Amino acid sequence: MFAFLLIVQALIAISLICVILMQRSEGGGLGVGGSSSGFMTARGAADFLTRSTAVLGGLFILLSILMAAYAGASRQPSKIDTSLANTAALDQAKPSRQRQAPAPASNAQQNQQAPAGPLAQ
Repeated sequence: MFAFLLIVQALIAISLICVILMQRSEGGGLGVGGSSSGFMTARGAADFLTRSTAVLGGLFILLSILMAAYAGASRQPSKIDTSLANTAALDQAKPSRQRQAPAPASNAQQNQQAPAGPLAQ
């Protein structure tokens, strides 16, 4: 259901963008010439595009609120996977073998491995 609403929302957004871009900034509508009476005169086009913008904008806002409510209502609580915590507890309970640290090298061996230049500082 959410995917369907999302597709409808995208179509309304695309339609809204197209209707807004078709309007002239001076309010002249499509700017199509023709007879002074009729549906698609400059004034009729401006009225149609203005009303279309208002209707599409209202639908966009209404659908956004509806989708937010639907997403909030259908949200499932997060599940915590405790299997890793159980294995970590078992690992701590098992006796672990500790590796013996290597014997420290004598000063002579450390000096032979250290560079003789200023990097040794």
